[in-house]
Amino acid sequence: MTSHLTDTDLRRLRVRAQRIAPAGAAPSLGVAELVRWLCGVQAQEPAAAALAIRVRSSSLRADVERALVEERSVVRTWGPRGTLHLLAADDLAWLQPLLGPIFVAAGRRRRAQLGLDHDLYSRASALVRDALASHGPLTRDELVQRLADAGVQLVGQARPHLLARAALEGLICCGPDRGAEPTYVLLDDWLGPHWRVRPLPEDAAYAELTRRYLAAYGPATPQDLAAWSGLPQSKIRAAWGRMAGELVELQGASGPLWRLRSAAAPDEPPAPVVRLLPRYDVYLLGYRSRDFALAREYAGRVNAGGGIVHQTILVDGRLVGTWSSSRAKGALVVTLEPFEPLGPEVHAALADDVADLGRFLGLPARLEEGAASQ
Repeated sequence: MTSHLTDTDLRRLRVRAQRIAPAGAAPSLGVAELVRWLCGVQAQEPAAAALAIRVRSSSLRADVERALVEERSVVRTWGPRGTLHLLAADDLAWLQPLLGPIFVAAGRRRRAQLGLDHDLYSRASALVRDALASHGPLTRDELVQRLADAGVQLVGQARPHLLARAALEGLICCGPDRGAEPTYVLLDDWLGPHWRVRPLPEDAAYAELTRRYLAAYGPATPQDLAAWSGLPQSKIRAAWGRMAGELVELQGASGPLWRLRSAAAPDEPPAPVVRLLPRYDVYLLGYRSRDFALAREYAGRVNAGGGIVHQTILVDGRLVGTWSSSRAKGALVVTLEPFEPLGPEVHAALADDVADLGRFLGLPARLEEGAASQ
């Protein structure tokens, strides 16, 4: 018999699957474990990616940096949807062959428009390999200059497209930041060539991704996984069908949803979860539609156009406003812009989360008084 889910049930299950907990709950997963659980964290803005880890763990900003640079257990590279993500290093052996060819093929027409055809890319990528092997890590500008010195002129968007394709093919990844500038390194140098030794056949890789996705984002649909990953829906549906014995079908307000049979049974509602989500948080980007969490009349205040997704206030799985921050006298000041007035209990929980934000960043933080009731 198919179980029925209310929208409240769905939000509660997804918040729990994504390991979003009340401030101070101190979930036990470390940075690399959490990134692995989430199948990646969107990371075109490194600061936002770090804050996505904050709301799901007791880690510090320094722990994120340590995982990226010292331990190298997490890698910043191009992943789902062909966008920059934090990925667990031990997932690259099966994720890169699954994702890379899809997005390299998808970008072929745009690269041709930019003049980055196959011959030019082959020459440029060989020069990138040589430059990073001899002088890496290097910033994008430094790489572009070395290419120019060798007679390869790249301008405008051809530059990021070159780096994206090289990363999707497993040649490079992001290295340590140099101030505000990212650097690039050879992936084999950064992780060692052993990262390639555990590939999976395609069917097994799709099954693994489906299993992981449902564990971290379920209940969900094949369309949700296709929207989050950018992979062909036909292959995802085929994987879904092969895994039918592992799945439980539920009936949501908008149609059928699935979760893993092995997932823990739904429990009583937990303590209220009130958190400040960063830009591009996976709670917003993990599904085809955000209607389950965001009222349509407020969607334009979260999705600013041009792919921008603002920082949001989460209250028990619903997005109830946006927030911003500024520095003043060595402290972080958080300003709230709720869609509707927030009650005193939510305001108190937000004050706790602002304090946790300060803990994560290592500086005093305060909530701007009165902002929550505007």
